[in-house]
Amino acid sequence: MSSFKIGHRSIGAQVPPFIIAEMSGNHNQSLDVALQIVEAAARAGAHALKLQTYTADTMTLDLSEGEFFIKDPNSLWAGTSLYDLYEKAHTPWEWHAPIFARAKALGMLAFSTPFDETAVDFLESLDVPAYKIASFENTDLPLIRRVAATGKPLIISTGMASIAELDDTVRAARQAGCKDLVLLKCTSTYPATPANSNVRTIAHLRELFGCEVGLSDHSMGVGVSVAAVALGATVVEKHFTLDRAAGGVDASFSLEPAELASLVIETERAWQALGQVHYGVTEAERKSLVYRRSLYVTQDMNPGDAFTPQNLRAIRPGLGLAPKHADAVMGRCARQAIARGTPLAWALVE
Repeated sequence: MSSFKIGHRSIGAQVPPFIIAEMSGNHNQSLDVALQIVEAAARAGAHALKLQTYTADTMTLDLSEGEFFIKDPNSLWAGTSLYDLYEKAHTPWEWHAPIFARAKALGMLAFSTPFDETAVDFLESLDVPAYKIASFENTDLPLIRRVAATGKPLIISTGMASIAELDDTVRAARQAGCKDLVLLKCTSTYPATPANSNVRTIAHLRELFGCEVGLSDHSMGVGVSVAAVALGATVVEKHFTLDRAAGGVDASFSLEPAELASLVIETERAWQALGQVHYGVTEAERKSLVYRRSLYVTQDMNPGDAFTPQNLRAIRPGLGLAPKHADAVMGRCARQAIARGTPLAWALVE
């Protein structure tokens, strides 16, 4: 599978994983905070910053009863209506340009998740380098076709989707013009736990759909993301905030700056560790060969003395015969006088 680029950044198995910091609504309706998040993400080493582009009106209806009200006591957003939640969480569209400009000035890519066609049109006016489809929209085939028609790389989270639904999604994207596709394994719970992350799915996604794969990670910490990279993820997305204690709609399952920096470092280490299938000594190990065990004479010997377990042992370093030859040598005689500490060689054996 050949790699491709989002902006100046290559995506694929031959380069370190592409790390996306998702701002979501963690700006708490402050442009100043939003710009601070951009700067903190850049300092932490994230390769891209992602927004979400919608308004409360493009997401739902202004109703506060029935299915439009979050009653689940275990939800992070219990006791609020969907409309009020999206009103609080959305990123004002007039903020997008300055946020994207700040990211670009800091050498970081910036793009967004559109939630309807008006958002796609708006983001096209800003010439974003890629698009992301959220898990809750991965069955919205008209939206996916509209985004794919831009011809730009498309990242799709797979949360909740069956294989059949993903097949529909991928077919729709490709038929509409998407050439560069990434599917992100995602668990749509907030936060997710390691136990319900199921990152073994990543390799299966790659096999099924023949595209780049990654992880949209809602778990705490960086362990799940590191495991995903070890299983082939080439893209990792994590929600990001300046300070969980400061609150925000997604703050409770977002990384703070030091954690994001750790994510960047540890996922690259995981990628480096993958290497290739290899047996035998590497060039870096060659100096260590001398510290293998080998057969050494451990007592002074005269010509004709027999080799015994008392005068011949397998010890470090590794300049003598390999230990596997011990049985062949025991009971045979020394061809010459041999000083204690001499590595055994066949020339010393009768």
